[in-house]
Amino acid sequence: MISRVLAADVPQHVGERISIAGWLHRRRELKSVAFLIIRDRSGLAQVVLPPGTVAPGGEETVLQVEGLVVANAQAPGGAELTDPVLTALSGPAQPPPFDLYRPGVAATLPTILDHAPTTLRHAQLRAGFEVAAASAAGFRAALDELGFTEIFTPKIVESATEGGANVFAIDYFGRPAYLAQSPQFYKQAMVGVFERVYEVGPVFRAEPHDTARHLAQYTSLDAELGFIGDHFDVMPVCRDAVAGMVESVRKRGSDAMQQLSATLPEVPAEIPHVHFAEAMALFSSATSEDVSGEDDLSPAHERWLGEWAQREHGSDFLFVTGYPQSAKPFYTYPDRSRPGYTNGFDLLFRGSEIVTGGQRLHRHEDYLAALAERGLDPAPFAGYLQVFEHGMPPHGGFAVGLERFTARLTGATNVRQVTLFPRDLHRLSP
Repeated sequence: MISRVLAADVPQHVGERISIAGWLHRRRELKSVAFLIIRDRSGLAQVVLPPGTVAPGGEETVLQVEGLVVANAQAPGGAELTDPVLTALSGPAQPPPFDLYRPGVAATLPTILDHAPTTLRHAQLRAGFEVAAASAAGFRAALDELGFTEIFTPKIVESATEGGANVFAIDYFGRPAYLAQSPQFYKQAMVGVFERVYEVGPVFRAEPHDTARHLAQYTSLDAELGFIGDHFDVMPVCRDAVAGMVESVRKRGSDAMQQLSATLPEVPAEIPHVHFAEAMALFSSATSEDVSGEDDLSPAHERWLGEWAQREHGSDFLFVTGYPQSAKPFYTYPDRSRPGYTNGFDLLFRGSEIVTGGQRLHRHEDYLAALAERGLDPAPFAGYLQVFEHGMPPHGGFAVGLERFTARLTGATNVRQVTLFPRDLHRLSP
């Protein structure tokens, strides 16, 4: 048996008889000759068919091809297979919902998502997921370099992480439980074990938003670190994690970025920052819009601030710090110098929030007071609160939404374009 050769490596075997295997990407008929284009994970390879040869199945049928490699400047990579022996490795494939061999995508987003197991084979559609994979790898590598330990936490929990009603309730063997909104409680607890931890995993938000940037399930890249002074010690670590993600895409996803005609940003050595109150004042002054009483940034605010950061600092990134307490979870550390504000922050990238983070409370009595202030019963949080009775250092962390980051990086107009099998207000399959 001849060992399988990947399509990208075919030009290295001119003069040899080799075997390739993949999907029938396209059949091309000319007057005197026909070609098969075979696609595998590495790229495309061309096969010359003798007159009268019929391929076993239509496009997307899985084939094994054994043939002699000859040089041809017109073929992918400069070589092609001749004198082929074709073997079908699957039954004849049904036609895909649109031609996968065409450079562009001739389908609407619902069609793409409805048929995702097939449509994501298109080079342009799969490119976003190559970028996402490289981004997650860069996040891990950057934090490994900074002495973090990767952890893996439960996604079924006994209480809502953030409080409120935005949780998916489930029946856990007759007991009420929830899908985790974040690994927040667990990553804080593990600061008491490892000091610096991170996790890459799914989180669930039962928020009935039907927008281009919200999902009911997404991938969260979380980090938490101990022995900090305040949130300004967390922000440089967040910067390094994002820089690691961008650098990983530069090294591992450059072809995918080129396929999407997307450009990589430069991550400043120090990302500029602005306090929430000042940010809102800037926006109000420039637009004459009354923003008094608002405690969070709207998408319009984020877009304007992204443009402001580019004008004033030449940066695609901007930290917004000091969010009001009403906009942040109960465990966010208050700003002692500015009552009503917190040591919380968001990171905007090209005018959209991709990171939320901040300093956390770390004393048991402060948690009890914060829960009481929010009118929350401490009983459901007992498992979480116990860690603070046994000595926790000042700590903080952040979370990056992988799909939203990837969308901004690739220029996708809808986060579902870079989400594998998205779950939202309407979609539960495939």
